[in-house]
Amino acid sequence: MAPAAADPRNYEINDDGELPSSASWRRVCVMDASGQLGSTLVRSLIHRGYTVHAAVQNHHPHAELQSFEEGLGLCGDKKKKLRIFRSDPLDYHSILDALKGCCGLFYSFEPPSDQSPAYDEFMAEEEVRAAHNVLEACAQTDTMEKVVFTSSATAVVWKDRQSGATPASDVDERNWSDANFCKKFKLWHGLSKTLAEKAAWALAMDRGVNMVSVNAGLLMGPDLAITNPYLKGAAEMYEGGVLVTVDLRFLVDAHICVFEDASSYGRYLCFNHVINSNEDALKLAKMLSPASASSPPQSEEEASSVYQRRISNKKLNKLMVNFESGVL
Repeated sequence: MAPAAADPRNYEINDDGELPSSASWRRVCVMDASGQLGSTLVRSLIHRGYTVHAAVQNHHPHAELQSFEEGLGLCGDKKKKLRIFRSDPLDYHSILDALKGCCGLFYSFEPPSDQSPAYDEFMAEEEVRAAHNVLEACAQTDTMEKVVFTSSATAVVWKDRQSGATPASDVDERNWSDANFCKKFKLWHGLSKTLAEKAAWALAMDRGVNMVSVNAGLLMGPDLAITNPYLKGAAEMYEGGVLVTVDLRFLVDAHICVFEDASSYGRYLCFNHVINSNEDALKLAKMLSPASASSPPQSEEEASSVYQRRISNKKLNKLMVNFESGVL
């Protein structure tokens, strides 16, 4: 479904009696805006001219919301383009409030901060419910043109490689992780992301919501820790040539690009580095466990080992060729 044309009557006229140009008269929602991706998206979208509804979960105290706003570093007119909403993806009506008047939604699921960061077998049910609520609210929002749904590469890469019909082929957006395989090996992050994304796609197609998904690799940054649920099965992903990472700047650019480009469709694997060499694996290990003194001695063959890359992001790279970054 192509995005509906925005109605200029929904927007304010500037001092010259004309509609603002480009993105300056468009209103979008970022949910959950309090995470690393969400807060950077909010700042980048505002600097591109958008008015942003930043939806943060209800459990954040008032002082934390103030800190969130101050951390965005917005001044003057840019500060006026920010509206903060308390919104819980499990509370349908709070989602509707945050989406009111918006032509776009950037959605990513963030487990409540009072829960353990580790995914378990119950997280999938919660994430599926959240996805269903969000897409249903989008279907009920008349001004909504496009939804960018943040998923994960773990919703793509997990399956029994031995039983695949074409084991030598690269993994790309057409692939889905096998839910039964994820359950068998307790890959709860992959299971949750797979089931939630499938639920979102089913509802989007049923209700005519224009949606694209960004299936992100492991997000690199100062907050990355060995407890990150994405890393369950990292050794197997590494040996399979599908362990991928993404920088925050590239991930934010990808989200904005797929939203703004009318030709975008379907799913987009998003990463800018494949960890498939011993050297890269050691760098990641040291980043995750800086306290570990040194790696055990390795043979020359082990030190120079490289696994064949088995994953492709050509679809996204082609879309982003002419994209002008807005990340600060």
